[in-house]
Amino acid sequence: MKILMISSEAVPFAKTGGLADMVSALSISLAKLGHEIKIVIPRYYSVDRSGLKQLPGALGVPLGGIEEWGGVYTAAMPGTGKKNPVTVYFIDHEIYFGRDGIYGTVFEPDFLDNSRRFTFFCRAVFQLCRKIEWFPDIVHAHDWPSALAPVYLKYAERVPDSAGGFEKAVSVLTIHNLGYQGIYSKDNFDYTGLGWDVFYNAGFEDWNMLNLLKAGLYSADKLNTVSPNYAEETKIQAHGFRLDGVLRYRSADYSGILNGIDTGVWNPQKDTLIPQRYAIDDLKGKAAAKKALQRYFGLAEDSSVPIVGMVTRLTEQKGVGDLFGPSYGSAWSICNDLKLQLVLIGTGESWCEHEIASLSSRLPNFGAHIGYSEELSHLIEAGSDFFLMPSRYEPCGLNQMYSLVYGTLPIVRRTGGLTDTVESYNEKEGTGTGFMFDDLTPQAIYNTVGWAVWVWYNHPEQIKAMQQRAMQQDFSWEKSAKKYLALYKEAQGKIEPPVKK
Repeated sequence: MKILMISSEAVPFAKTGGLADMVSALSISLAKLGHEIKIVIPRYYSVDRSGLKQLPGALGVPLGGIEEWGGVYTAAMPGTGKKNPVTVYFIDHEIYFGRDGIYGTVFEPDFLDNSRRFTFFCRAVFQLCRKIEWFPDIVHAHDWPSALAPVYLKYAERVPDSAGGFEKAVSVLTIHNLGYQGIYSKDNFDYTGLGWDVFYNAGFEDWNMLNLLKAGLYSADKLNTVSPNYAEETKIQAHGFRLDGVLRYRSADYSGILNGIDTGVWNPQKDTLIPQRYAIDDLKGKAAAKKALQRYFGLAEDSSVPIVGMVTRLTEQKGVGDLFGPSYGSAWSICNDLKLQLVLIGTGESWCEHEIASLSSRLPNFGAHIGYSEELSHLIEAGSDFFLMPSRYEPCGLNQMYSLVYGTLPIVRRTGGLTDTVESYNEKEGTGTGFMFDDLTPQAIYNTVGWAVWVWYNHPEQIKAMQQRAMQQDFSWEKSAKKYLALYKEAQGKIEPPVKK
């Protein structure tokens, strides 16, 4: 197949979260399976043009009665080889993308013109295909910034008397986080160049506002999200962010495919960022990582005490309000009452950063690093015995999968992709790969951490068996890529190309 990935992010060029990792990893895996993959992202200010090749000529993009002009740069995706490389195209527009930040900055978290920025981007994608004379079988859009692409395909490109080239193309829209939808003033709609009948027929209208993701959900041929359980959760009001009705309406075309992980990077047998590599039959390297982790945070170097690790964004989605709030059962209680060590790396809400800094200065068994470090993240995954993720909701989650392959047992809330990837401990059978709880309360977090620590001290043989079971899990991207191929074929079977009069 010829597959076009449309995204606002892709590593190593632009990243704010897991979306960038997923787009690049899935593209590389599909290319390895023999498919022709092209990725399109904006050329942000942070993407150095000196390392890119510029395509000759300008790119004309018709929008709202005018024609915008941009440029196109290109580069090969690193690590894809010469036989079947993934090509990345960058849409260049200085006014829209020549600024700091992808969606906003610290001072302006959501750029006021984001609707226009990504409208231009989605329309430019189709003009790019015409410019390079390459037309995809699959148009795969990701999250709200790319959600207009399925709308344009359905209402402007795959219709009789259009400019042509996309008659056989079908669209897939992947939801990475339903909490972000691209909601702006409907005054921006004229800029799309679509008729106002499309505004209502395609589902743009949202309480007298413009909702880009909602329109994409109505228009795409197939929808999916990044784990099977999150697909079910988003169809109910509690997790649907007001779009649960749309997803129930589209339920026949909506499914969940679990993200994979990059096993070339996150693999204790190959990891170059930990003190000593290790495997399921020899965990000496894990013990070395634990010692190094304790030394890094200035904790007592005691192998008998379990370490609970965290690598997280300090936001309400990640449950930090319950973990670091003032209630009994929070991190203060956990560190005071339980014989363990707690280590954390993260950044986010300022109140939480200040609270963590205060706790780490007062608690001898709590070490924290505010910020981000790839090397320290790997060390925490390898050196910890447990990994805590008290998420309010989690579309997929990657850290629990990293933890499992490193033999670090997750302690997680039963939600989203955490439910799909972690098997809760069964005390009678001694089975499971982690510890799970349901209610997001300080007491529930406290009790579940206490449960894991109790098993550590009282059933070490079961902990070891759980570690071995965890390290046998297969989260490779090839497995997920094959499911996406099946989804693409389902989309192709759903559409009859239009017949021009």
